[in-house]
Amino acid sequence: MQEDFSVRDHKREKVILLVLGTLIALGPFSIDMYLPSFESIAREFVISKKEVGLSLTSYFIGIALGQLIYGPIMDKYGRKIPLLIGLVIYFLAALSCAYSPSLTWLVASRFFLALGASGGMVAAKAVVRDIFPPEEVARAISFLMLIMGGAPIIAPTVGGIVITYFSWHAIFIILSVLSFLMFLSVFRFLPESIDPDASVELKLGKVLKKYYGIFTDKIFLSFSMAGSFTIGALFAYISNAPILFMDNFNLSETEFGWLFGLNAGGLIVGSQLNRVVLKKNSTFKVSKVISVLLVVLSVFLIGNSLWYSNFYLTITNLFLILFLLGFQNPNTTALSLYPFTKKAGRASALIGSLKMGMGAIASFVISSFDTTSMLPMAVVIFTCLLSSCFFIFRIQIKEKELLLKIQ
Repeated sequence: MQEDFSVRDHKREKVILLVLGTLIALGPFSIDMYLPSFESIAREFVISKKEVGLSLTSYFIGIALGQLIYGPIMDKYGRKIPLLIGLVIYFLAALSCAYSPSLTWLVASRFFLALGASGGMVAAKAVVRDIFPPEEVARAISFLMLIMGGAPIIAPTVGGIVITYFSWHAIFIILSVLSFLMFLSVFRFLPESIDPDASVELKLGKVLKKYYGIFTDKIFLSFSMAGSFTIGALFAYISNAPILFMDNFNLSETEFGWLFGLNAGGLIVGSQLNRVVLKKNSTFKVSKVISVLLVVLSVFLIGNSLWYSNFYLTITNLFLILFLLGFQNPNTTALSLYPFTKKAGRASALIGSLKMGMGAIASFVISSFDTTSMLPMAVVIFTCLLSSCFFIFRIQIKEKELLLKIQ
């Protein structure tokens, strides 16, 4: 049964956000922690690192599909029980990854790992929309980004250390233990934020019709696509990072882990500075300014890849892009969710699916280039950020009207 959130308990809300933050971080943690192991996996299965990248693409596909599945289920049965089932799926899939006898097995296991992680990504955003008033959603999501942003910083470093002293199999054993601990924290500390709704249809035709209705909402369409393209830019970088830094700039697995984490620190810094900026500026206004700055930085990245390919210029440029994505991701998510209350689970699921789907496309495009040059990555990032900027500026609602609604 849904608990009463009409009376604000700020201490309890922080505990809930902490639990939700670990859940939403499980998805990227599952990606970033095993990136330093690409070379070890390729060596064990006698394949190329490009082929290992298929396990990254299958994960993106799984997490995009999984969120679409969880959305209506969580609107019908509540947030908590489907979430706990998802964590069980994740636990079993992580063990399957750890004991994979071949690349095919690993690719399939990573798909199911993503299905399990999807529950947390949908529930986190939906519960925030359930319990916080609209004007506080962006700030609450920025708090989630504080924890989620720690995943890209900690995960590759931990992965690099594990690879140094153990085998890549140990990485997935650690992920299985983390999912078990998350199961316990959800069971103990996360309340049910909505009542089950028996009227929600789970027939495929009905589900697709509801998703279509959400997608065609004017506000949702613009901001969800803007957010999806920024995530496409992010995963273009993530997919290419092992080759860029270890092959092009000749970093070791451990050095890559530390640099990747340091560079990703921009994401967490940006997400927290965003909370401060939003106290005096509207979410919409901040998103417009950031979208332009991101396009400018992506142009510099292309220039660097064409004429310089300088190591320090590259990491500085990427750091600044990730820093601004720390603003853009929570803001576009909050703006996308604004029109929805009862359908927050499905809206949250569709946002996540669109973002991970764009991540899968960007990852696939990057993996199709058999080169250590960073030009393909730079072009994909530029294309994604320019498209994001277009969707933000195409909003047909008068800016004044939107600003009055979304403070």
